[in-house]
Amino acid sequence: MSGFELYEKFMALHTRDGGLVMPNAWDGLSALILADAGFEAIATSSAAFAATLGRFDGRHAVSREEHLEHAQLLGRLTALPVNGDFEDGYGETPEEVAGTVEAAIAAGLAGIGIEDTSGNPEQPIRAFDDAVLRIRHAVAAAKGRIVITGRTDNFFQGNPDLDDTLRRLTAFAEAGADVLYAPFPPDLATVRAIVAAVAPKPVNVVISPADKILTVAELHQVGVKRISLGMSLYGHTMLSLEQAARSLSSGDIATASAGLGFPRLTELLGQAKS
Repeated sequence: MSGFELYEKFMALHTRDGGLVMPNAWDGLSALILADAGFEAIATSSAAFAATLGRFDGRHAVSREEHLEHAQLLGRLTALPVNGDFEDGYGETPEEVAGTVEAAIAAGLAGIGIEDTSGNPEQPIRAFDDAVLRIRHAVAAAKGRIVITGRTDNFFQGNPDLDDTLRRLTAFAEAGADVLYAPFPPDLATVRAIVAAVAPKPVNVVISPADKILTVAELHQVGVKRISLGMSLYGHTMLSLEQAARSLSSGDIATASAGLGFPRLTELLGQAKS
């Protein structure tokens, strides 16, 4: 499938009635489980992938090459469109961000997210003009071959300024971003404001607004078109492992060993596309 065809296929999932639930996988088996459950696209999670390698989710804790290889694995096993959670585009400059977009296209990704984070703890969000220029370069490199998500981390970085968030997302949309995203808006009213500001372009929400976890139907009702899960599914799995480990440490083998059996694991791996 060409980049243009993959772009059209992935964008169609965002623009249809009902939108898209796009869970984040962290390894081959988790990707196969999500595909088997019927999801039509999946995403990477920089935090979950870093954790599998024993690393904190710091800026570029996982290299661009490692992340590309990881995303390729998920796509190869499932044959699903894969959206890459590629932090700030792995670039200090707009030109370097464009290079990352080109590398993602070459790797067969369907989408890539570009954040406005800086890696500078004293000023974690990039200046407005710099952030917009980076999205503009990403879009120019994409040339309609990969879905570009423009993301501002204002809320995530503790900046509640809704006006600045809307200004950034609107500018990202005007620069050509296909999807807009501001993780963890404080409430549903803020989600509505974001949707209205960038309409008709689709908006991504991770899990829910910060104050309350909603259902897929409730998020779709206010116009959200794409729902991702970040590292939450990985966290859910690790909680189960932690509970099993505690059971085992207290002598309870039966509870600790209950779970996905080898026959089911073999069946899932047998569904791998390559």
